[in-house]
Formats: sequence, structure tokens, C-alpha cells
Amino acid sequence: MAEEGRSTQPARSILIVDDEPAVRALIARLLRDAGHDVIEASGGEEALSAVADRTSLDMLVTDVLMRGMSGRELADRLRAERPGLRVLFMSGYPPKQVGIDPASSGDGFLEKPFAPAELHAMVERILGA
Repeated sequence: MAEEGRSTQPARSILIVDDEPAVRALIARLLRDAGHDVIEASGGEEALSAVADRTSLDMLVTDVLMRGMSGRELADRLRAERPGLRVLFMSGYPPKQVGIDPASSGDGFLEKPFAPAELHAMVERILGA
């Protein structure tokens, strides 16, 4: 049986983008504790720079509403270069209010605030797909 919070999947590279430092740090810690390789960025442009030279990126976990580039725009730009990239959107608003339709897109969505167990379950579901 896997330890609580420990992924049953092999370690994956996950880019976390959130303009709230405390939220980003908490998500990064939770995913690192689960054994993942985590890259952090505070916004879209920083995220694009952070992964520009990386050959492997398995998943993007991003806030939807951020200053500058939105999470949706960031996902679209990253997927232009990495078509198989899996995405988990997060927001303090319901998905329809921020223009996200996880049912039709295949992307994940978590409404903030969420419990660590919800984050782990969603990441496992998306990476296992």
C-alpha cells in the first residue's frame, strides 16, 4: 500500500504556475513529497522560460486567472510545443465562470480551496490517463 500522499505512479515532471506564492509553495511541497520533479513559476512568461530547455514535461498545474498570461493561454502555448501535455487548472471560481470545460477538454479542474487528497487524486487520475 502506498504511503499517504505518495504517488503510485513513477516520478513525473510537473510545472506549477500560480501568482500566489503561498499557494504555489504548498502545491509544490505536496507534489515533491509525492515523489514528483517540480518546477515552479509565478506567471506565464516565467513558466515558458523555466521549461524552454527541458526535454521532459509531463504535466502543467496552473491557476486560471493570473496577471499577464492566463492559465488557459499558457496551456495552449505549451501544448503547441508539447502536444501530449496534461493539464490541471485551478481557480477560486467554478470552471464555467472561468471558461474551462474539463468534461469536454480532458483537462482536470480543482476549485480552490481544495484538500491535499483532492490534489493527489486529480494528479494521479490525469497522469494515469
